[in-house]
Amino acid sequence: MTTVICTDSGARLDVFLADETELTRSHIKRLIDGGKVLISGVIADKAGRTVKVGDEVSFDDETESAEILPQDIPLDVVYDDDDIAVVNKQRGLVVHPGAGNASGTLVNALMHRYGGRLSAMGGAARAGIVHRLDKDTTGLIVVAKTDFAHAALGRQFSDRTVDKLYRAILDGNIKDDRGTVDAPIGRDPKNRVRMAVVGDGRRAVTEYTVLERFKRNCYCEFRLLTGRTHQIRVHSAHLRHAVTGDVLYGGSDRFGAGQLLHSRLIRFDHPRSGERLEFTAPEPTDFCAALEKLRREERV
Repeated sequence: MTTVICTDSGARLDVFLADETELTRSHIKRLIDGGKVLISGVIADKAGRTVKVGDEVSFDDETESAEILPQDIPLDVVYDDDDIAVVNKQRGLVVHPGAGNASGTLVNALMHRYGGRLSAMGGAARAGIVHRLDKDTTGLIVVAKTDFAHAALGRQFSDRTVDKLYRAILDGNIKDDRGTVDAPIGRDPKNRVRMAVVGDGRRAVTEYTVLERFKRNCYCEFRLLTGRTHQIRVHSAHLRHAVTGDVLYGGSDRFGAGQLLHSRLIRFDHPRSGERLEFTAPEPTDFCAALEKLRREERV
């Protein structure tokens, strides 16, 4: 059983679950038709019905039923208390088990480190997971150790009171020094592995600022006002300046370092004390090496 706290009022159930779980809509429709999807404990009858903020959407899927085993995977934990942890995730680490990634994930590592001291609201496959980062995106992610913390953090994500800043190196140079991309994101109809800007997608808003310009690249900061799958990657590609190293969305891999996208800052209220917390993590070594190479050789 996996539970998702709904954050987008008015989204279709199948679209919402596809975005939250990365399962295909056809697979989700089979689950719904089979009576395996619940909304706040009631069996969902239609893929096209809408969800609202506060709904708890859960489903029972054979691909999620395998035992999740603890694994001794190194973690860079930057904050830790009885309710939450903040982890600086390394590149290549999938956040939770799923199709093609049954083990070797952040959840496996968290289970080894914390045992049963993780929120159960997301089910075993997503123990402690409140939000996600892509496999090759590095940086800060918040983990809930208790259901109380999970619910409180979920409300903050729903209310858009969590601030997240990312840094990325992009191919080419964005024309304006700062701007906002407001373009809906959904599954790419031509390639189900990708997301894309599509007319019937869910609203996605990204603010960007160019920090440095180079001959063939720019170094940018992004602030997410929504939380769509692959949002920065899709919006950057939509601007025709893909994240460097992000070959899925057309980025060049000129540095051989992989996807140069990093979750650098996160700011939120502690779920129990209410204290406003802020954490930052520097870009990883390979990101910094690419940036220094640009500064030496290609500064405009």
